Amino acid sequence: MTSDLFTYTLRLADDAAILGQRLGEWCGHAPTLEEDIGLANVGLDHIGQARALYTHAGAVEGAGRDEDQLCFLRKEREFGNCLLVEQPNTDFAHTIARQLFFSAFMLPFWRKLTGSRDETLAAIAAKAEKEAAYHLRHSGEWTIRLGDGTDESRMRMQAAVDTLWSYTGELFEADEVVSRLVADGIAVDPESLRGEWHASVRDLLDEALLRMPPEGWMQTGGRSGRHSESFGHLLTEMQYMQRTYPGMRW
Repeated sequence: MTSDLFTYTLRLADDAAILGQRLGEWCGHAPTLEEDIGLANVGLDHIGQARALYTHAGAVEGAGRDEDQLCFLRKEREFGNCLLVEQPNTDFAHTIARQLFFSAFMLPFWRKLTGSRDETLAAIAAKAEKEAAYHLRHSGEWTIRLGDGTDESRMRMQAAVDTLWSYTGELFEADEVVSRLVADGIAVDPESLRGEWHASVRDLLDEALLRMPPEGWMQTGGRSGRHSESFGHLLTEMQYMQRTYPGMRW
């Protein structure tokens, strides 16, 4: 079980760290000063979650690796984040759609994880649930504003929803690691969240006057270390300091 718990916690940490990195790319480039600060704060929430999860993963592993080593010194194929969080920002609409899809999943996920038999995961989830509620509200409001806005904003928001839709299926995948931990009362069965996620996203897209994409083929591979082309470039930037100056401390 220790190995399963390490893998599971590491995947959650990778999701949070990679999405935090993507959101951090907007620093100084967001459409407005207020949103520049807003996206940075959402990114910091995810980085905070990642730090707590990496620390817990390191403790579970018992090999002496800390949060910095787990985040900055692993190779691309060793990361188990879902493909959705690593997708490029492209434009503001893509960032909002990515956050909407992910937050709509993570809010009920964290809520259920507060009942985990692993006390540390439950404590992390209790804090993260409050953050995810804000993330969903923030991305939902922007989805409505862009969808029910100008012709240009509606076109861009619909294009972002359509493009990123095929990355949402991976959120509900459960391999043997997840299945064993679910049976032991530690993990959350992602399939149990599908109905709430679908209803939440559908209601927001309806209010935004946007079309819900049809169900179809979904992208997969992130959990097993098979990532999209842009991921290597993301890691190059994220890990630059640690790899250029090994062991550097602030």
